[in-house]
Amino acid sequence: MTDPTETPERSFESNPSVCPFCGVGCAIEYAGGGSATGVEGPVNARGEICPKGAAAFDVVDHEDRLTEPLVRHDGRFVTAPWAEALDRVASGIGRVVDEHGPDAVQFFASSNCTNEENYVLQKLARVLGTNNVDNCARLCHASTVAAMSDRLGAGAMTNTLDDLREADCVFVNGANPAEQHPVAFRSYLLPAVRDGATLVHVDPRANDTTEAADVHLPLRPGTDIEVANAIAAVLIEEDLVDEAFLAERTTGFDELREHLAAVDVGENAEAAGVDPEAIREAARAYGEADRAAIVTGMGTSQHRCGTDNVHALLNLALLTGNVGRPGTGVNPLRGQNNVQGASDVGGLPGVLPGYEPVTDPDARERVAAEWGVEPPSDPGLTEVEATHRFGDEVRAAVVFGENPAVTEPNASAVASAFEELDFCVVIDLFETATAAHADVVLPGSSWAEKAGTVTNTDRRVMRMRPNADLPGNARRDFEILSALGRRLTDRPAEFEYDGPAAAFEELTRVAPIYEGMSYEGIGDGYQRWPFSADDGAGTDVLHAAEFLTGERTAPLAVVDPVPPADDLAAGELTLTTGRVLQHFNSGALSRRSDRLMAMRGEDALQIHPDDAADRGIEDGDRVTVSNDRGTVEVAAAVTPAVREGVTFCTFHYAEPLANALTGDALDPEAGIPEFKHSAVTVEPAAVGEAGGESDAADAD
Repeated sequence: MTDPTETPERSFESNPSVCPFCGVGCAIEYAGGGSATGVEGPVNARGEICPKGAAAFDVVDHEDRLTEPLVRHDGRFVTAPWAEALDRVASGIGRVVDEHGPDAVQFFASSNCTNEENYVLQKLARVLGTNNVDNCARLCHASTVAAMSDRLGAGAMTNTLDDLREADCVFVNGANPAEQHPVAFRSYLLPAVRDGATLVHVDPRANDTTEAADVHLPLRPGTDIEVANAIAAVLIEEDLVDEAFLAERTTGFDELREHLAAVDVGENAEAAGVDPEAIREAARAYGEADRAAIVTGMGTSQHRCGTDNVHALLNLALLTGNVGRPGTGVNPLRGQNNVQGASDVGGLPGVLPGYEPVTDPDARERVAAEWGVEPPSDPGLTEVEATHRFGDEVRAAVVFGENPAVTEPNASAVASAFEELDFCVVIDLFETATAAHADVVLPGSSWAEKAGTVTNTDRRVMRMRPNADLPGNARRDFEILSALGRRLTDRPAEFEYDGPAAAFEELTRVAPIYEGMSYEGIGDGYQRWPFSADDGAGTDVLHAAEFLTGERTAPLAVVDPVPPADDLAAGELTLTTGRVLQHFNSGALSRRSDRLMAMRGEDALQIHPDDAADRGIEDGDRVTVSNDRGTVEVAAAVTPAVREGVTFCTFHYAEPLANALTGDALDPEAGIPEFKHSAVTVEPAAVGEAGGESDAADAD
């Protein structure tokens, strides 16, 4: 790697762009002195940002940045010219395709990169001949998308952040927006609460969101359906349903009513470990509100029954007519800055750009008219399915801006599986834990060095603009992916673009929901999908007159509880994972920020005082957390904020590598892993066998 002291002086300039962290989409720009600052934008109208946004520039000029391509020689990385590195990728992937077919290659799209980049990546996969392309939506909201798409016709927020200020009740289920989406919480949700809206918080932990709540349901992880069904039963029992809406806009009410008549609220409350009166209070707050909005997160979705969890929440909205109006709806908050867009543009194995199924011949034909080749008709592998088949059906991987060796469940096994590949290429900013397993690592571009668009959590497509040139011989991701398309496919002309704007223009012709959008139309603001080319405007509130299925009605669904995959043996506790304000995802970016590390330099395992006392653990003690998948060591944080029987830590740190403990049981509909419920043994470190994750994680 080039010595940073030998790198020519870089140039920086301030241009409005989009924060690279969560899906809220705050506008930021370079502020001089190696810092970022918030600027007035479509979402953060006053230029407000969170600590991560303020630290967004810390990684841009970081000394660990990759500035030269790396190729593996005699088991170690050496620098190489771009031509040699790209030739190695072409020969490595080409050899696998020739010997095993295109379905032997898995493409990992990036939820942290632009629409244009992800569009080119998924196009590359499909022109090559495979639908094996996925992004980290698989690990966060795939179940939400599956349930909402099935019932309503679209898997995104039904409403906008702006109109959520009009809610009379905000029902937050399995999310902690005060820490995970702080600008959305403080600028949109909290004003509604201060104006009199009731906040209901369904979460195993008391956290910053809970502090603003009127009702807290600290359910046991894995009992979301029991809670939602009990609330639905109270809505019917106390005549809090919207009879007119049910008659005009839903089907299946009689069947659901019969099913819920057998639900015992007290029994469900006991199963979930919550007060039955609190369930009734939550039901009344939601059912009596003129406008009630559900806000949901990964605490709902990351279960082997995540799709069913969301179906149970959708029942609440449909029973009460809280769909199709401002201040209502079901609103998943997206985790990464472009996890919505990466999915919109086709970075999923079962859908083409715009969410049209790969099995739809008309959709494939329309895409073929643009690309000159028809995409495959069989859905590809999810990224979790693919890692399970490394070395078998899957022999090569193209990993773009993601770190699956850390973020996948049962991460130690996944890291080992990468060693079974015949070839792996990683495009990234740093030598991550995943890059440690690569044959070629290509140095890409950070948020501040690229142009393009991203799509935020409430469907706003916004532009990113460069704030810096590239370090050393790093290249822009768009150029790298276009070059790979020209080398890996037999249609090189399809990857000759005059910059990202040309790719976006092509996207608007391929994805119906983006039709009519343009860079000029977006300008310094945004355009929201679904966009009407005829009207020149997007749709704010979905499902007003009809659902995006094209139907006037949506079905109600009978949902039965599903037990977690891990049974708890005597003495075991439940581990649930999540985020904190100061860090992000695998930590590959946020842990390289001195200011964020100063705020929270290490992880801790939250454990209830009674559970700690039973195990002879005091606050600050080192403990081992283990199961048959792995063992990690971490400091204990003894606190009543987490319910008895449950422990909590983040997945932001290489040590402890929490995902070494999480299981790979998958939701049968969405393929999402069960991150939120893992059976573990917790012991003082002196008693347990101290251990940890693989050395590769230290490279993250």
